[in-house]
Amino acid sequence: MQGLHLTADLSDCQCALHWLTDAAQLGAACETAVRQAGLSPVGRLLHSFPATPRGPGGVTATVLLAESHVCIHTWPENASVTLDVYVCNFGADHSAQARQLMAHLISIFQPGQCQQHALWRGQTPPA
Repeated sequence: MQGLHLTADLSDCQCALHWLTDAAQLGAACETAVRQAGLSPVGRLLHSFPATPRGPGGVTATVLLAESHVCIHTWPENASVTLDVYVCNFGADHSAQARQLMAHLISIFQPGQCQQHALWRGQTPPA
């Protein structure tokens, strides 16, 4: 088993509020981005959190991929988002697709600040 796990922590997001609060719309956009990146969605799970005294509730959107998964968590009260894209490279290297997908997802949220990390899981990265 070998794969690439990308994460991004976004803050000061300038996107429209619905990207942080509407699970159905975020899930659909995520699934579209997955397909555009050349990856294969096989299922999804969406959850909306209730509003709090600090503001509207956030969402979690998870898309299961034949290649592994994508997961997004939003905190509208903080204008922040965490992104997770993991692809297994079993049978083919999906790293370029994972990077393309991550870049697209980041662009949706228009963050003022973005911290990204990449972790090679399993064997060493391809040359």
